[in-house]
Amino acid sequence: MIEKDKIPKLSIKNLQSIEDLSVQDIENIIDTAKLFKYSNKEQNKKIPILSGRTIINLFFEPSTRTLISFEIAAKRLGADIINMNIESSSLRKGETLIDTADTLNSMNPDLVIVRHSISGSINEISSRIKCPIISAGEGTVEHPTQALLDAFTIQDKGKNFKDIVVSICGDIEHSRVARSNYYLLKKMGAKVRFVTPEYFKPKNIENFDVEYFDNLEKGIDSADIVMMLRIQKERIANTDLPSTDEYYKSFGLTYKKLTRAKDDVLVMHPGPINRNVEIESALADDLNKSVINEQVENGVSVRMACLAMMVK
Repeated sequence: MIEKDKIPKLSIKNLQSIEDLSVQDIENIIDTAKLFKYSNKEQNKKIPILSGRTIINLFFEPSTRTLISFEIAAKRLGADIINMNIESSSLRKGETLIDTADTLNSMNPDLVIVRHSISGSINEISSRIKCPIISAGEGTVEHPTQALLDAFTIQDKGKNFKDIVVSICGDIEHSRVARSNYYLLKKMGAKVRFVTPEYFKPKNIENFDVEYFDNLEKGIDSADIVMMLRIQKERIANTDLPSTDEYYKSFGLTYKKLTRAKDDVLVMHPGPINRNVEIESALADDLNKSVINEQVENGVSVRMACLAMMVK
């Protein structure tokens, strides 16, 4: 039985950025997630160490994996979880973000999980709420728990961060997942490549310590991990994109292109997948190469670890 008082605490109050985490924090999250992964295989998956605690999911953007993953994580820990429906909330009547935060704060939650399309929104909310906050994705800034579950998946498959080359491929300019993974992987000692067409190249790429490639096959040559990204159509403005077929031809990952990577390469994708756009459909489902479903499974364990380590 996992005991609450034996679970390490994070060195920070709010989990908004991978940059704020120490290497020890990351290792503690991964180690704690391993314990929960074993318990998630049991018939009785409940470990009620957060019984009596109240957690709020405050999602201003659509989500399937992240929302449900946090909900399952909270319930398996015995917490009461409330999914706030933005469509039927007072925000639709013109209430400000600050007033919403003040209202939630008055209800004394133990933790609030926030997903928002606008960068800076979580800082605004955290300035008004006393309890810890976890970012479930913010604008193009960061998505810290996605990077943590990706790191857990990489390590769980027997890879050593200091020995691997990770190629992050696709729409990097608009991807918060790419940024969080970059910060985590570099912090843990991995070599990182950005593989992206010119129109998805980050405008401040000089601020990233990466190898840059505008050709997918060259960019994944001898890579240990190939991490594909979704095209973030909802965040793209004033960019002339090629057709879906053209993009797939040049930047979609296929079996043929993957032969350039190492034989034991792992293929990752944060989801949702655009099949036969970012990745060949059969390859996405190939359990000998793809760990996409494992990423989803591990997301529950990692988010359980974050909740357990942050809720007092």
